[in-house]
Amino acid sequence: MSESRLPDPARFIPEVGEIAGAMAKAVMNGTIPQTTVHLVQLRAGQLVGNTYHTVRQTGELRAAGEAEERITAVASWRDAPHFTDAERAALELVEAVLTPNPYGERVPDELFARAAVHYDEKALWTLTMAIAQMCFFIPVALIAKPVPGKPLGQNYTR
Repeated sequence: MSESRLPDPARFIPEVGEIAGAMAKAVMNGTIPQTTVHLVQLRAGQLVGNTYHTVRQTGELRAAGEAEERITAVASWRDAPHFTDAERAALELVEAVLTPNPYGERVPDELFARAAVHYDEKALWTLTMAIAQMCFFIPVALIAKPVPGKPLGQNYTR
């Protein structure tokens, strides 16, 4: 797709930039590695089937120097040898949040306990905010369809 469905939201809601900036600042507070944030956000983009987020997070990981094997293995992280136990807990957490569970709680105590082994309370909040940041931007990407691969500020064509 070479054209977005909607124009840049900042034209209509200028506060969007402030919100996005505050979310980025909160998530990139240094408590968890930026790589982990981008792995989690890539998985979120994959889970909702959104090319914009998948391309964006893949680009962020490449820019950070991540190996192609790790980037391409995010979709199959459970049996891929490329991730730390902490990254696995984070990927499992984003999957639990974004995958409906008709049989019970999405984030059961056992999963929380696995994540808490690797992350202290501030890091767990940071990870939660990284997932929340994606939950904020997923509707934007699915409805407005910004152009994948275009830099921020240039990803809306209308």
